[in-house]
Amino acid sequence: MSGSLTDIAGIRVGHAEDPRALSGVTAIVFDAPTVAGVDIRGGGPGTRETDLLDPERTVPGVDALVLSGGSVFGLDAASGVTAWLAETGRGFAVGPARVPIVPAAILFDLLNGGDKAWGRYPPYRDLGFAAAAKADTGPVATGSVGAGLGARTANLKGGLGSASATVEGTGLRVAALVAVNALGRVTVGDGPHFWAAPFEIGAEFGGLGSPATPPPGAFAWPMKPMPGANTTIAVVATDARLTKAEARRLAVMAQDGLARAIVPAHTPLDGDLVFAAATGAVPLADPVADLARLGDAAARVLARAVALGVYHASALPVAGAQAAWRDRFGGEGAAVSD
Repeated sequence: MSGSLTDIAGIRVGHAEDPRALSGVTAIVFDAPTVAGVDIRGGGPGTRETDLLDPERTVPGVDALVLSGGSVFGLDAASGVTAWLAETGRGFAVGPARVPIVPAAILFDLLNGGDKAWGRYPPYRDLGFAAAAKADTGPVATGSVGAGLGARTANLKGGLGSASATVEGTGLRVAALVAVNALGRVTVGDGPHFWAAPFEIGAEFGGLGSPATPPPGAFAWPMKPMPGANTTIAVVATDARLTKAEARRLAVMAQDGLARAIVPAHTPLDGDLVFAAATGAVPLADPVADLARLGDAAARVLARAVALGVYHASALPVAGAQAAWRDRFGGEGAAVSD
């Protein structure tokens, strides 16, 4: 396993960026219609087509999911992914017509120093099309790419992270992809240690472990440059065969990963959201116990992905930009290396 969302067979991921606007899009494209659910915990979400993921809704699966910068303008990215899917003949069949199903979520990166004077139409539709066209099954690029390009946290540059794992006691796999643009901190106070350290595998995000004791101010209220300019959006995926209700439960449990990796999380000033997708290759041997194990693993994988997104991020090329973790702490600990 490469440690990416694409470790789940049947999933492709692509990124597209606008370096002038300092914003981007990440498209998650499924080889076949895929069962999905969503859980929204933040107080200020921005979404498209999430209502149809409710278990009582008619459409059984989605063709793609989209994570985008750009706040409300970024919802146009789903139109670009929809256009790409339509060109390939994908979509929910309504008589002879095909309707691609593409739920999406956005984060706020409008005040990160990029040039957002894009005129009447923002670039996100074209970015969405480009991201879908680039989507492949290779290891997912992380850091300041795609939807994570313009992301920030309370004290460090945010970014896009991905991680995966096998689920102990089952034949299942689970993986996560997340764009971290949080009000809160991903590190313990202003130091190098990640809140997600207990879940780290090897030295994937520095190998520093947790501090012996939380430093003074570790739980102080964060002062992000612009309160309300936040949101962490994520996708967790599995090869399990789930119903829409079970996918929703997976998303609910996975949200714990955000709470373990970001302090604080799920505030009225964030739009925190987790999609869950299940490709259906492996049936659950025990529908209750296996789903519980899967959700537990999803939360841990998502916590790791959050830390990895910040660990691999690069500072934005603008005056006064937040420092990247590696720029500030790259010399901390022998395990910290590229």
